[in-house]
Amino acid sequence: MNNIHEDSVDFQSNSQEEKQQPSVQSVLSRGSQEEIKFTKGQAGQSHDECSTDLEDDIFTSSRRLNLSPAEVYLKACKQTGAVPVSYILRHLDDAILDLNYYGLGPLGAKALAILLKNLSDNKLGLKGAEVISKMLSDNRKLKSINLSENDFSDAAAKCLAEALKNDFAVKELDLSYNRICDAGGEDLGVMLAENIGIEVLNLSWNHLLIRGNAALIAGLKVNTTLKQLQLSNSGFGRPVVQLLAEVLQKNDTLALLDLSINCVDDEAVRLLCQGLATNETLEVLKLSRNPITKIGALTLLRTVKNNMKSALEEIDISSVLVCETFVELLEETRVTRPALRLQYYILPSIAKNLLALGIFKKFFEEQNKSIMDFFQSLDKEGTMKVSTSAFRKAVKEANIPLDQRQLGWLVRKFDKNCTATIVYSVVQTFV
Repeated sequence: MNNIHEDSVDFQSNSQEEKQQPSVQSVLSRGSQEEIKFTKGQAGQSHDECSTDLEDDIFTSSRRLNLSPAEVYLKACKQTGAVPVSYILRHLDDAILDLNYYGLGPLGAKALAILLKNLSDNKLGLKGAEVISKMLSDNRKLKSINLSENDFSDAAAKCLAEALKNDFAVKELDLSYNRICDAGGEDLGVMLAENIGIEVLNLSWNHLLIRGNAALIAGLKVNTTLKQLQLSNSGFGRPVVQLLAEVLQKNDTLALLDLSINCVDDEAVRLLCQGLATNETLEVLKLSRNPITKIGALTLLRTVKNNMKSALEEIDISSVLVCETFVELLEETRVTRPALRLQYYILPSIAKNLLALGIFKKFFEEQNKSIMDFFQSLDKEGTMKVSTSAFRKAVKEANIPLDQRQLGWLVRKFDKNCTATIVYSVVQTFV
């Protein structure tokens, strides 16, 4: 059975518990699990500029107490100091809330925003997208919006993209698990090119394919604000990777890139590394469950090791079965990049063998002896060489805690040319 190193990965099933799906008419009355973020105020700021984190506490308590939308709204009004609007209470189940001339003010808007926290998994469709787009056309407060699992097609994506071209308040947009294809991807790519506020874009589990993904990368090329781009299971493959590599060579804002569950193979990794070789800002790269082999894994790690200005701290290739050479190269890389974390698969037998050298070194350290002293005691004629058979016998007699497979691996490591002789002066270079 394969092991995942260094951090365990939980490949969750895509199936979810059956939920009661609300209609479009109830979208504006649903609670949320996604944060709507506001800028924290500083001393001396007006209410228009100042906000708190009350929405998190209210949402948590509303879930725990199973409060109705009306109760959530009244609770939000109480804690924000806003005056409840009776019109909102009467029309919570309507598809549209027309709040013109109601004078909500900043506190009233905040109370309403808490109520609207999450719009995900509501099967809004095109009509819902149109409603939300109208709201975004005059948005000044909403910072994060989750629209995943809403049955959005290309038409809905186009509608939202148009609204977001000039909406610089929204920082985080989640459109994952929808039906957005190439045309919708092209519209969102244009939005990405023109928007100067968005920082997080999640389009995972859509159907963007070549044209849609290429348009997004073209938008990313001129975008100056995006920090996280999630394209898991979006049909991303080799034809688009070359474009992405060119963007990564110059991009100085993107910190997280998720290309999990796509068509990125070893050749695509090689192309991607052309961008990673000079990139200085990407911190997290997710490539799990792609058709990458140990060859691609080695190419990726060598690139990261050689780019001394690389900011990469986390790489997820947890579905790739790596070899001993990869793990050894990782240890070398960590000499200069101690914070680098990789997730990868390795056979238990290989993992156990790789422990052999550490066990061998630790044994002599605990006895305050050196490995060179051990070899020299076997080299009676001072030739700087020891036969592998003599080495095996001495290890067993010294009761060094290595099993037969580990000992065999250690011999092969010390005698790489299979000459039945260990030149122990060379051993010094890697112990």
